[in-house]
Amino acid sequence: MNFPSNLRYTKDHEWILLEGNVATIGITEFAQRELGDIVFVDIPTVGKNLNAEEVFGTVEAVKTVSDLFLPVAGAINEINPALDGSPELVNSDPYGEGWMIKMTVTNPADVEGLLDAAAYQALVGE
Repeated sequence: MNFPSNLRYTKDHEWILLEGNVATIGITEFAQRELGDIVFVDIPTVGKNLNAEEVFGTVEAVKTVSDLFLPVAGAINEINPALDGSPELVNSDPYGEGWMIKMTVTNPADVEGLLDAAAYQALVGE
């Protein structure tokens, strides 16, 4: 399983890549494997300011629907438009083409408080 070292992770299995004060967020390889085949991603929160750990959307797999939790506080700016027609990108490329949102982070230092790759790997027992 892949745990990119340039990302930070949450206990809820989201990843975050911070560039300046803009973050790209998705779900981890572990999460997509646990969910199975992703059939729909619903993110109705573009343009909204949310706090850390608030639900920013849902991901639907064949057998379940799972909430998506924001790793840090900020404003959601963009949803990955490719997911509308190809939600399976979350399965095939969770850290690349399967990203979910881009957001402006309220306090970039908050990202440092999230799990690094080694800590996340230990959490999921891989």
